[in-house]
Amino acid sequence: MFVHTVFFWLKHPENRDDHSALRAGLESIRGVNEITTVYIGTPAETRRPVIDHSYDFALTLVFVDKAAHDAYQVHPIHQEFVAECAHLWERVQIYDAVS
Repeated sequence: MFVHTVFFWLKHPENRDDHSALRAGLESIRGVNEITTVYIGTPAETRRPVIDHSYDFALTLVFVDKAAHDAYQVHPIHQEFVAECAHLWERVQIYDAVS
């Protein structure tokens, strides 16, 4: 299994239109067949010193293997998402894990 987790910080987090646009862009990724599981979320209301809740959106994608992840990276839907939404975020942080 290959797990790809991406955190997004919006340039203008107070702008509801930007929030909605990024959410819609993230939802479009569901159309990539190589993904077995998609989770899109926002920070939970948990507050402990070890928790970073500074991001605006989290995207977690599960693939059967690295080859499926690599296919996703060049998939037209993913490429379109980046092209259409990159102007919305100021930071992206990615964590990949394998099992």
